[in-house]
Amino acid sequence: MTLTELKYIVAVARERHFGRAAEACFVSQPTLSVAIKKLEDELEVKLFERSANEVTVTPLGEEIVRQAQSVLEQAAAIKEIAKRGKDPLAGPLRLGVIYTIGPYLLPDLVRQAIARTPQMPLMLQENFTVRLLEMLRMGEIDCAIMAEPFPDAGLAIAPLYDEPFLAAVPSNHPLAAHKTITAEELKQETMLLLGTGHCFRDHVLEVCPEFARFSSDAEGIRKSFEGSSLETIKHMVAAGMGVTLVPRLSVPKEAFATRPRRRSEDQAFVKYIPFDGDPPSRRVVLAWRRSFTRYEAIAALRNAIYACELPGAKRLS
Repeated sequence: MTLTELKYIVAVARERHFGRAAEACFVSQPTLSVAIKKLEDELEVKLFERSANEVTVTPLGEEIVRQAQSVLEQAAAIKEIAKRGKDPLAGPLRLGVIYTIGPYLLPDLVRQAIARTPQMPLMLQENFTVRLLEMLRMGEIDCAIMAEPFPDAGLAIAPLYDEPFLAAVPSNHPLAAHKTITAEELKQETMLLLGTGHCFRDHVLEVCPEFARFSSDAEGIRKSFEGSSLETIKHMVAAGMGVTLVPRLSVPKEAFATRPRRRSEDQAFVKYIPFDGDPPSRRVVLAWRRSFTRYEAIAALRNAIYACELPGAKRLS
């Protein structure tokens, strides 16, 4: 049994396809298949059920793959420990970020990271929370910036900041004249939602739960108003198709200027309104596997995040 063989079975379990797993491991498919067959023969168990269209992991195979992943992590940790003796910040850090944070935090974060730790480049991955949790578990990324809550996966978690939400309404909408807004005032509006899989969609439905009935299998125009990104949703608001909630970091600086400059035609037609009283918000955290040994890298990343502007957000220690 070799670490290479363990790497192959983890890749097949992840990809559910021998060809894609071989590509991910930078080997030919016959090489990967022969190695896995050798391991199955050695263990005298069947790890995968093969069919014409898909590959599934056997129940015993699932257990062996989990152990293989643990072994690979421990082997990687040995290298990391050796590397830390020279420079704990040397080498790339694989960072995952959810879609509703990435576009608004990463540009500033990358600049801060390059200025502070140029020897530790960030390898970035945007995805849904569920997928990032899976990637953390499988060791495909080192850490992730996500919004709570998410399923407890036994991760180490450090709070970063609390970010309030604002309402985004068309500039010619009656609500646009309001200095503040309440959730009650949004109840009668057409709410534009992100598609299923975005955690921010769930945050919006917490503020306005009455829109949950339009968000799954409902028919009609409200169903068609689901968008793929916050920027798409904003363009729909600008077109007068409804209202939405957005996190504070996604609001352009020009929206709060005394004399807003027209960054884009659409932006001129969106008004951002804060909530009255205690605004709804989300807690943004940094999560990593407890077995990850580059503590200094995590600390350096947190410091780089705290050095970002984070307008309107409350930094947490």
